[in-house]
Amino acid sequence: MSGIEITTFLKLTFLTMVPFIFSSQGTMLSGRTGVFIVAQEGIMLAGASIGFIISYLTGSNIVGVLAAAAVGGVFGLAMAYFTTTLRVNQFVIGLALFFFGMGISTLVPKFVIGVTMTPPLITTLKNIPIPFLSDIPFLGEILFNQNIMVYASILLSILLYYFLYHTQLGLEMRSVGENPKAADSLGINVSAMRYGAIIVGSMLIGVAGFYLPLVYTGTFTELMTRGRGWLSGALAFFGGWRPHTIFYGALFFAAIEVLAYKVQIASIGIPYQFLLMLPYVSTLIIMMLTFKRSTTPAFLGKNYDREDRSL
Repeated sequence: MSGIEITTFLKLTFLTMVPFIFSSQGTMLSGRTGVFIVAQEGIMLAGASIGFIISYLTGSNIVGVLAAAAVGGVFGLAMAYFTTTLRVNQFVIGLALFFFGMGISTLVPKFVIGVTMTPPLITTLKNIPIPFLSDIPFLGEILFNQNIMVYASILLSILLYYFLYHTQLGLEMRSVGENPKAADSLGINVSAMRYGAIIVGSMLIGVAGFYLPLVYTGTFTELMTRGRGWLSGALAFFGGWRPHTIFYGALFFAAIEVLAYKVQIASIGIPYQFLLMLPYVSTLIIMMLTFKRSTTPAFLGKNYDREDRSL
């Protein structure tokens, strides 16, 4: 590839990594308190559809982002209530929320907008060059001439790393995911910690869904997430539930996705169905190679009951 092609490829990789980062970091945040969200795909679809509708009706992308975050927050509240208060199996309620999210993402646009010959469109995000930095050869175009959501995803990863490893609240959150009984004995409110992490994490997942019509298409189409929610769950495992390694993994997953599209456009005779499989096949291979070395919170997937003496 020429220098221009490499620059374009890397720039597209950073553009494509954003939904992976928001969704997987949201999954990681919840998982650090022991709750594994498996409804990412449904939450992303709901965030994409409702965020798009609100943005379309109000003419404001900012309001659309807030709406997508609110939708994710509602899903998170439901997840927290059923798993933390009622102590329902996390995977069962997660799958239920996935199907619910997928259902409303199909129903709501048809109910509000209806079936139209011309798809409704919103204004997609434009690049915002950072003065001086965007003029740096090679790196300037890749890193500093992106849309605001790219910058936000990088900042989010940095802030989450600092929060988890350099603040008292982050330490308490990690302790809840490792040993909630010990955390409870130290006066940490395990339920409140779980509620907060699940709701904020789900809000990030909802924003990840809205990023797709906000940047890629300008409109909402059914099932437009195309498995990115499932991949973000795998990415949390691949990244060892650490913000910085999840960021690197998101870059890798995004590069695979961009490569698949590049090869498809090049028309080199490979069936496009095989190219669409590349991100998922690479995920399976990576998970097989790294699963035994991956570290997860000790209490991940388990519900906490302070009266349970077996903990």
